[in-house]
Amino acid sequence: LFQTAFFASKVEHESKHCNGKGFQRPGSSAFDRVYTANQNCGHTYPTFLAVLWCAGLLCSQAPAAFAGLMYLFVRQKYFVGYLGERTQSTPGYLFGKRILLFLFLMSAAGILNYYLVFFFGSDFEMHIKTITSAISPLLLIP
Repeated sequence: LFQTAFFASKVEHESKHCNGKGFQRPGSSAFDRVYTANQNCGHTYPTFLAVLWCAGLLCSQAPAAFAGLMYLFVRQKYFVGYLGERTQSTPGYLFGKRILLFLFLMSAAGILNYYLVFFFGSDFEMHIKTITSAISPLLLIP
């Protein structure tokens, strides 16, 4: 919520400093960069919420929460990097993709475990929680 408000305030700030009205501002590359970064962050947020919720519910809450916090920091890095050169946003983008993949795999492991319990009676929940807890600190490696 605070991050979205920060992004929106940056868009508003750049909008006020550009000449003209509306979103069609030819020649205002600073506004275009801020607006595009805000839109990119807004478009990935629903996906992030869905995989975060599924990973926490179906797999393990602590690694999912850690990955969620890391994702918020990475999106901040992406947004600030996008304000500079476009190549500065690439590390944040790639790091964010890796965190989303981790959350997705946690969700898939939780779903797979549910079906293994349902059909075969084998519960691998403790193994999955141990593995995700061990892997989650690796998300800190750039």
